[in-house]
Amino acid sequence: MKRSLLMLAIFGAFSSIAFAESHVTLYGGVDEGVLVQKNSRSPASVRLQSDMHGRSMWGIMGTEDLGNGNSISFVLEQGFNSNDGTVGAPSYSTDSGFTRQATMALQGEWGMLQAGRVDALSFAPYLMTGWLAFQGVSMMSWETLGASFNRVNNTITYETPVVDGWKVRLMYGNGMGTDTEQWSHNSHYYGGLLSYRGEALRATLTYENVDWKGASFGTDGNYSDIKYRGDQNTINFGIEYDIGIWTPMFAYQWNHKKDGQQSNMFGLATKIRAGGGQVLAGVRYIFGKDTSPAYSKAYGYDTNKLNAWQIDLGYIYPISKRTELKALGIYTNGHKLWHEEPFSSSTMTTQIYNGYQLYAGISHEF
Repeated sequence: MKRSLLMLAIFGAFSSIAFAESHVTLYGGVDEGVLVQKNSRSPASVRLQSDMHGRSMWGIMGTEDLGNGNSISFVLEQGFNSNDGTVGAPSYSTDSGFTRQATMALQGEWGMLQAGRVDALSFAPYLMTGWLAFQGVSMMSWETLGASFNRVNNTITYETPVVDGWKVRLMYGNGMGTDTEQWSHNSHYYGGLLSYRGEALRATLTYENVDWKGASFGTDGNYSDIKYRGDQNTINFGIEYDIGIWTPMFAYQWNHKKDGQQSNMFGLATKIRAGGGQVLAGVRYIFGKDTSPAYSKAYGYDTNKLNAWQIDLGYIYPISKRTELKALGIYTNGHKLWHEEPFSSSTMTTQIYNGYQLYAGISHEF
């Protein structure tokens, strides 16, 4: 009897240790404000806007220690629109459930192996450098004028340990939306990232390729009459240096898509500490052409060339450790193809290549 009680006590002690080494965390954020915007082809609008320069989402993350320096973890994130409560951050075939991220990972001294739905390399703000924003509804977002693959389904990612500030991340997506077809009929994602994080210097270089072998995706989720086939290759480079009171930044993107947008984009930006908050300022320029069938002369367009320049200005003021007030002003001037695009286009009215955005809002993280 005593032996049984002793074994039960020992087992209970080890069980307590095991439970103490695993935990689950609930986290998230709410971003809301008033947006005034106008482009040259439509009247001004005023509306409540979620995710302008932040993130409205909630998530659950958990970690368990497996011993010998290894652990297993998961992340489940769902985006939402705080102005109406609907699901946010949809892309490709994922428009409900955990739209932002759904992953499981093994990690240790050897690095990390992760699988699931994640941000594409050039879309992840926790990875990228050199610009003011990489996600969000704001025209300030790097993806707005340039190219981005948003979030990718069915991925396997390997990330090396950090060595003297350097890190490599390799990603393969077996199907941008779904991978239920035979392999040759799925749209595959291939990506690689090299990053450096020092005390003051931060830099990132990414290469991404999508072969678009499967069905294409547009604003309505599927093009029935137009098929965008052929590889798309995108390179992003960003660098920034924290001098102290201010941080100068530079970013560049090269994008080439067969029967699609082929462009170069340059951005210069800075973050300046002022008045207890942070000033954001940036300019960028993009030029190239779009050879997709939607812009062909058969559809009534006289040119496939495009260019645009943009000015960004903002101020972020923290009123607590988790809450910030934000004010943004963005103006974009598009020429040639983007100037001619009709106001009925969903792209035009969403990204307003030829107009302005004024925003005031608040964001809170928990």
